[in-house]
Amino acid sequence: MNTLGRILLVEDDPLDVELTLTALGEYNLANEVVVVNDGAAALDFLYRRGAHAARATENPAVLLLDLKLPKVNGLEVLQRIRSDPQLRLIPVVILTSSHEERDMVASYELGVNAYVVKPVEFHAFVNAIKELGVFWAVVNEPPPGSLQKSG
Repeated sequence: MNTLGRILLVEDDPLDVELTLTALGEYNLANEVVVVNDGAAALDFLYRRGAHAARATENPAVLLLDLKLPKVNGLEVLQRIRSDPQLRLIPVVILTSSHEERDMVASYELGVNAYVVKPVEFHAFVNAIKELGVFWAVVNEPPPGSLQKSG
C-alpha cells in the first residue's frame, strides 16, 4: 500500500476544515491531518512550541495554508517557513479564496509550491482537495525529514 504522510491544514473557516477533512478521509489520502486555525498555531506546530511541543520531530509531508488567517497571516507563515533551514523544504500549497493577483505573486515570490483558489461549489471543492491530497500526500516524494507512515 502507498506510504502516506502527515498533512498540516491551516484554515480558520470551520466549514472549509470540515469539507477538507471529509474529502481527505473519503479517499484515505493521509494517515494524519493536523488542523490549526490560525497562523500563530501553525508556527507553534512547526516549531514544536506550546500545545505542540511534544509532537513528533518529522515535518508534515505537505502544508495546506490559507492566506487570510487570524494572528499571523498566511504570507507571513510562508515567509517564516521559507527562511528557516529546518522548514524550508516542506511543500506548501496555498489554498485560498483570494483571486487577488498580488496575493498570488507574493506567494510565488516567497516560494510556494502551488496556489489553489478554493472552488465555491461543494463538489468542485471536494474534487480539488482530493486531487491535492493525491498529488501531495501520495504521489509526491516529500523531502527528507517528513513523517512517513504505512497506509
